[in-house]
Formats: sequence, C-alpha cells, structure tokens
Amino acid sequence: MRGHGFFRCAVILGTMHAACASAQSLAKSAALARALTQGDLQAVRAAVAEARAALGDKAGVPEAADTYQPVPDTEPVFSAAEARNGFAPYFTAVERRRGWRVGADPAKMTEPLRVPASVLSGCLAGLRAGLPGAERGLDHAKAAADFLLWAQEQAGSGGYPFPAARGTSKARAMEAAAKLLDRVEKAGQLDRVVRNGWLFDDLGDGGLQFDNGECGVAMFELCEVTKDPRHLASARKAADWALAKPLCPNWNYNSFSVELLAKAYEVTRESRYLEAAVQKARLGVIPGQLTDGPRAGRWVDPHNARPAYHYIMMRALARLAGVLPESHPARTEVTHALRLGLRTRNEEILTRGVMTRDKAFEALLLANRVFARDEAFLKETRSAEALRAVCVLVSAEARRGKTPLSPGEWGLFLELSVRP
Repeated sequence: MRGHGFFRCAVILGTMHAACASAQSLAKSAALARALTQGDLQAVRAAVAEARAALGDKAGVPEAADTYQPVPDTEPVFSAAEARNGFAPYFTAVERRRGWRVGADPAKMTEPLRVPASVLSGCLAGLRAGLPGAERGLDHAKAAADFLLWAQEQAGSGGYPFPAARGTSKARAMEAAAKLLDRVEKAGQLDRVVRNGWLFDDLGDGGLQFDNGECGVAMFELCEVTKDPRHLASARKAADWALAKPLCPNWNYNSFSVELLAKAYEVTRESRYLEAAVQKARLGVIPGQLTDGPRAGRWVDPHNARPAYHYIMMRALARLAGVLPESHPARTEVTHALRLGLRTRNEEILTRGVMTRDKAFEALLLANRVFARDEAFLKETRSAEALRAVCVLVSAEARRGKTPLSPGEWGLFLELSVRP
C-alpha cells in the first residue's frame, strides 16, 4: 500500500514520462509477474533489463528527490545514563496514545498493525537492556500481542491483516488502503478481500506483506521471551502465509516476507522457511538491484530506489545472511547484494547526511551484528561509520525534545546505547 506502496505515474498531457513508464512497466508488467509466479529467474532479469534500458540514465533515481539531514560534527552519541532515562517516558506516552485494543472497530482505526508491532519490539529491546520501566514495558508488549492475535483471528487468513478503514487518517498507507477498498467495492468484490472489518487479501498487489512481515518478526521475538505457545503459533501462521504468498513486482514488499521467513528459520530451525526466504530473495528482491554503473547497489525502479525502501531491503538481506550457513550456495549472492547496497547508500550518509532514520538505523544495526567478525565487510561498506552517524543524529534530536525514531527503533537505539 502506497506510502509503502503502489507504483503510480503522472500523466502529463496524455503522455507518460519515460522514467514513469519504466516504473509502471515493472509494477504492472505481465511478463515480470508471470516470471515471478513461474520462478523463472532468467525472465525476471530480462524484464528488469528492459526497464533499465527504458530508464536510461534515470535508472536508480528515486521518484522523489532525496533529502539529507547533516550529522552534527560535535554531538556525542547517547550515553548509557541518557538511555536509561529514555525508555519509561517514551513508552508511557505511547501507551497513552494507543488506539488499538481488542474489540476495536477496524473501520475506525487510524494506524496499521505495524504500529503495535513496533511498540512490541521496542518494549522487548528495553527489557533485554534492563532499562528502568521495561518491566511494565513487557505488559505493553503483551497487550500489543493480544491485539495482533485478535486481528489475525478476525481476518482468518493466517496473515496479519490491514484495517479496512477509509477517511480516518492522512497517513499514506491508510489512504492507499482506502483507495484499494474503493476500487474493490466499485468492482463489487469487497466480500472477497474484507472479513470482520479487516482487509485480508490484496488481490496480488503484495502490500499486505509489509504489516504481516513486521508483525510476524515482532511476534517471533516475543515468543522467544515469553515461551507462550500462542505467540509461537501466531508467528508461525504469519510465516506460513508469507511462504505461500506469491511474489509481486515490488521488491520491497517481497523483502518483508524474506525477513519474516529468515526469522522463522532462526527460531524454529525448519529448513522450509530458510529455503523459501532464499527463493524469494533470489527471485523477488535481488534481481531489481543495479550491479554496475554510477548507482550500482540501488534498485533500478524509481520507487524502490528511495532510501527508506532501500534500507528495508538491506535489513531483509542482512537478516537472511545472519541465518545462512557458510556453505549455503546462496550466501555469496546475498552477501554481494548487501555489500553493493550498503556501500552506495552508507557513503551518502557519511558525505551528505542521513536520508532515512528508522529503517537505516535498523538495517545498519543488524548488518553490524551479523558481520561483527567480518572486519573487511564492515570496512568496505562503511557500515559501522554509517551506524554511528545515524546514532549521532538521533542523539542530537532526542536531546532537543524531538521523537527521532519509531517505538521499535527507539527501543533498539536505547538497547545499543546501554549494551553496545
């Protein structure tokens, strides 16, 4: 769903600009969709090559111009003392604002399920770090999990759904979902995609992979702490849904399922999850990446060339690399894609400023942990330097009373500050 979503090209005097046409060709290409469905890697690459040729020197250029936040030269990163004081006030405020409770009317919701999932993850990070107030944070995490369990059961598809709300929020994801609902209703197919007020089927768009992935990873993290069989069963359902979900011509959507399946393998050690994650990455994420030219490492289409989506895909590939055995035949390919992607955008962070905070921080933190013993990789990609730059900016903004990160990333940031 747009905001994390649908490709759209402006029509100017009835003529599509060449770059927009190429983006559209990837999003709507019957050949690419067919190749993904059939698992035909050669045909997938051919469709990407055609789009790249049409884009010309615009390949890898985002649909919206990047904006950079300079990193303060003299600002220190958060101290452990600052981090210990940063959990309780933040998550107490989050709890006061929350609009998601078991039994809530989905049609009146203003936020997707990725929001309670983020709260859940952030609370768990605070608990791991032993931050003051984190014991209450576990209660917040369990409450978020209860809501996610309820929504999953109400939707009845196995995956975590999206609220079928319209006109409740200006958030891009919510507005995009509302437009999808309008189109489906106009076609007389609303009953095919909505159950008990929840959008459970995106009719091939692929956007439901976003929230399902975020919620599924968070639920796996929770079951590692609580050992509650309900949490494990719910996370498994989400992973099974992702495993069966067809690939779509939007690389970042597919990456949410890659990350969830990698996490499912990490927790369950069931090889079917690992092989599905590898297959989806090799077909539905990596082929869209430029491997040569001035923007090597970015994704070819204007939508996925945006830095937020770029680091979302870096996060997924880092999660996958973290569970791939050294001897796995796909490890070289996954690591190469990570190396290219991290190097190109990390260099920009260090020379121009931070383009996106939440997903860059999360991806860089994960990459640094996965490759902690590979000094050459971290040096080549400048991942440790880039992570520190993001942390400096976040620290500076937090000291000035801003809310620099979403709940999940804020919890991880505090945990890192206390336990580097």
